[in-house]
Formats: sequence, C-alpha cells, structure tokens
Amino acid sequence: MSETKKRPLVVGITGASGSIYGIRLVSVLLEMDYDVHLVVTQAGWRVIKEELGWDVTDREQALQKAFGHFPGKLVYHVIGDIGASIASGSFRVEGMIIMPCSMGSLSAVAHGTSDNLLARAADVMLKEGRELVLVPRETPLHAIHLENMLKLARLGVKIIPAMPAFYFGPATMEDLVDFMVGKVLDSLRIDHELFKRWGEQHESISE
Repeated sequence: MSETKKRPLVVGITGASGSIYGIRLVSVLLEMDYDVHLVVTQAGWRVIKEELGWDVTDREQALQKAFGHFPGKLVYHVIGDIGASIASGSFRVEGMIIMPCSMGSLSAVAHGTSDNLLARAADVMLKEGRELVLVPRETPLHAIHLENMLKLARLGVKIIPAMPAFYFGPATMEDLVDFMVGKVLDSLRIDHELFKRWGEQHESISE
C-alpha cells in the first residue's frame, strides 16, 4: 500500500513585521513535500515588499519565482476570495499557521469576524477542531492584545510569539528565523532539523 499523502497546511502572512518568518515557513513545508495553501493580506504584501525587497507587481509570478522549484505544491488564494476551498470545513487540511500574525488579524480571529479569507480560514480551523497556530509579532503589548491571546489560547489555539532563543548559539539572522519556524513545526509534531535542541550539544561528551 502506498504511503498516505500528507494533508495540506494553510499558511497566512499578515502585515506584521517579520514576513521573513512566513516566507521561510512556506519554503520549509514545500521542501518537505507538503501542499501549502497560502493567503496573504494586503498589508502582508506591503511588508514583503518593504522588508524583503520583492517585486510584488505580479504576485503570482513572485510566488512562482520564490517557491516554484520545491516538490510540494503551492496554492495561492486571494485575500478577498471567501469562496476559496480553505473557507469551507468540508475541505480537509491538517491545520493553519498565521506567521507573522498582526494584532489586527489576531483580533479578527479572536472575535470570529470572518471578514476576509484569512480570518474565515482561521474560523474554520476553530469550528472543525483543527490545529491553529498564531505567531504574533508586536511590542509592546497592551491589555487588548493580551486578552485576545488569552481568549484564543483557552480555545486551544497555539500562541507562539516571535521570540527567538539564543541558547543554541545562532550565528546569523537565518538561524534565528529557523528557530521560530522550527518551534512552529514542533507544535504541529512535524520532524525537522532546523536548530540544535537543548542538550544535543552535550550528547557527544563521554561520561
């Protein structure tokens, strides 16, 4: 019997600073041969342009240039397409990650507004009991931000703030990005080797 195909994952990228996190996550998942359904907010595209220097005049062409060489399949959904596959609970996916997640998008998810495809897709994850991971990127945080995160955490949403660690000896910015992507994959029980785990550096030391 052939190996069961991995179920797709949904990735959302919003207008929070740190679009490199979401772009790297998509790359890693596609490299692992996952099918990725990608939705990017209008502000998310603006940040991708400003932070990563992408030419986003033709968005689908930009995505093809960045991700077209990976074995996994990328499906891009326009933010306003609320009739997209990922807007329905009958379309089966493994889960959804919003990385980075702005406070506006986090609020939309917490309050179930479903006013665009990203918020609707997240709402579907909640109603279907599927994995939903949010990577908020904002500082400082005020009480409304924290209350929205607490509300979602109580609903079973995994909140993984963009707080990279330093115990593994990162040497580059890419190391810090990979740490955050790795923590997201850990939360979804997806094996990876994106960073050295605590204790691994001591395993070679003899007793």
